[in-house]
Amino acid sequence: MREQLAAMHKEALAEFSRTNGVESLNDFRVKYLGKKGSLTAILRGLGALSAEERPLIGQIVNEIRAELEGLISARTAELKTAELNERLASERIDVTLPGRSRQLGHKHPLTLTLNRIKAIFMRMGFEIADGPEVESDYYNFEALNLPKDHPARDMQDSFYITEEILLRTHTSPVQVRTMQAAEPNQPIRVIVPGKVYRRDYDATHSPMFHQVEGLVIDKGIRFSDLKGTLQLFAREIFGSDVNIRLRPSFFPFTEPSAEVDVSCVMCKGKGCRVCKGTGWLEILGSGMVHPRVLEMSGFDPNQVSGFAFGMGVERIAMLVYGIDDLRLFFDNDSRFLRQF
Repeated sequence: MREQLAAMHKEALAEFSRTNGVESLNDFRVKYLGKKGSLTAILRGLGALSAEERPLIGQIVNEIRAELEGLISARTAELKTAELNERLASERIDVTLPGRSRQLGHKHPLTLTLNRIKAIFMRMGFEIADGPEVESDYYNFEALNLPKDHPARDMQDSFYITEEILLRTHTSPVQVRTMQAAEPNQPIRVIVPGKVYRRDYDATHSPMFHQVEGLVIDKGIRFSDLKGTLQLFAREIFGSDVNIRLRPSFFPFTEPSAEVDVSCVMCKGKGCRVCKGTGWLEILGSGMVHPRVLEMSGFDPNQVSGFAFGMGVERIAMLVYGIDDLRLFFDNDSRFLRQF
């Protein structure tokens, strides 16, 4: 029996030296130490030995078993370490590389332009007024001297929700609400920024866009006050060398009315592709508040007068930043927005 154990011990050590992976190591363990393994079979056959041989053989078997278990345990640890090192090498992160910085957002060019417009008029003593974007037909049209059969309504392609409710086509309804909320014939000096809606979409029009309208009412307000206010605004927003001109126009809520042009900010009035060779660019509409509008809001046109104006924020932003397509403002293209 001792010779048999010595031969098996030698054979096991030789076979162990040839194991090269987890699978072969597991086969080796099963062959010698498993339930049907060689050493297990010898241990089960100890009962057939004499009383003198049994403890000696049992001791030898246990020593061989302990040695093989130690070898298997050590080789298993080596294989796990090698596997871990391989994973660390293949999944290694180069910590010497610079970290990925988080991209910070930018203020939208419309926000920047609107903030500039607000700041300019607030320095002139204007307050900011706000109102609903879903309006009644009365505030959007009728209170502004635009009755239901007025042909000027055709100039504004409106989004109607019902026959009497629509998305506002301009911020002028807030001017009416401001006048009706004020004491009769009391001074008013407000600007009304906000979103407006019209059924129009191309390179220079959007179904949703932004306006800033202004309203001044007081005793002795004259057309020259309107021109001086807009001249100051134009030079603040476009530069001190900019001039303005007023052209006669028509708006139902102002009389007289005027379109306001600025000398071309691209060619300084010399004539170019942007201004179509005229040297002038239209930026807003304006006029003296119509007496009928004053009366409908509780003001006496014999006691007070006023002027109003309105501009598209997108139009101003396109001129300030040299943008040639209105749709860029709403495309959410980060390459465009990162420039501001």
